[in-house]
Amino acid sequence: MCNLYRQRSGPQAIMDMAKAMRSTVGNLAPGDVYPDYAAPIIRTAADGVRELALARWGMPSSSKAIYEAATKRADRLRAKTTEFDFQDLLKNEPDSGTTNVRNTASTHWKRWLEPSHRCLVPFTAFSEPGRDAAGKYQPAWFKLAGDDPDPLAFFAGIHLPAWEGVRKIKTGWEQADLFAFLTTEPSEPVKSIHPKAMPVILTETDEIEAWMTAPWPEASALQCALPDGALATL
Repeated sequence: MCNLYRQRSGPQAIMDMAKAMRSTVGNLAPGDVYPDYAAPIIRTAADGVRELALARWGMPSSSKAIYEAATKRADRLRAKTTEFDFQDLLKNEPDSGTTNVRNTASTHWKRWLEPSHRCLVPFTAFSEPGRDAAGKYQPAWFKLAGDDPDPLAFFAGIHLPAWEGVRKIKTGWEQADLFAFLTTEPSEPVKSIHPKAMPVILTETDEIEAWMTAPWPEASALQCALPDGALATL
């Protein structure tokens, strides 16, 4: 599961590659992006204009996951003989978000697979969990193969504007634009380090356009790995 990536491209480079017509982000500070961080995405706005905007990494978790989390919290409260209203507890159950989307056949994800909810997530490198010779956790970094130290590409993403809910108990109820990106079976060199999955990466103009505009049966074909050797380790 990819829960860390790097973005070092400027707004104009991102807009040019994605053929975006508008930006609402101002200047972009290069850096690493972690779950629930605000990061740039390319989306189609409500007025039909393709734009560069900021959103927080992590789409809503499934209602089942939220219900199970709220039930566990209710059990803890019962053990302390603390009174509570379960429906209120459920409504305010913190949802830190889901960063990676694999099962696009799931009812939970189907509602956000049409072009109006698709987005492009710019990145220059991404990390997958790996292990060193001693078995200790060691993040492994990947980028597009080639001489460019910070090559720009896009993850195939989905987004949700104006989500409302609780991310963290301390911040309470809030509204935020959210995003996540699709994953697929990995190719090399990711597969040797993290055989479970890798992000869906778009590098060609026709792929970018298809992801942003094509009907789902056509766009779904993009949920596949890059060819072996298209990525390199950092």
